[in-house]
Amino acid sequence: MKNKTLVLGASETPTRYSYLAVNKLRDHNHEVIAIGKKAGKVNDVEIQTAQVPSEEVDTVTLYLNPLHQQPYYDYILALKPRRIIFNPGAENEELEALAEKNGIKAMEACTLVLLSTGQF
Repeated sequence: MKNKTLVLGASETPTRYSYLAVNKLRDHNHEVIAIGKKAGKVNDVEIQTAQVPSEEVDTVTLYLNPLHQQPYYDYILALKPRRIIFNPGAENEELEALAEKNGIKAMEACTLVLLSTGQF
């Protein structure tokens, strides 16, 4: 298994980018934790609706707009990931500043593009 990644804003709707990201992360052998507003499943990954405790999370990739990110600030920072990826539409200056202040790299990027180009 490669690095553990938390997909926040996960959906089991096949047309959603978060769905595609979960699949592509698994295709690249990453361990995936998925949290969404509805329980469900994306292939072998269960979508949780609660903030599940986890250790050694390398990357948090966000598919939530900034307003919906606020309840997760403390959770994300407590995970102490190496980086947070703000996918298009999820850019959030406030959380980016909090991340940097806590030694977490904040990136405005697309997880799908990073995976496709070998930059993940």
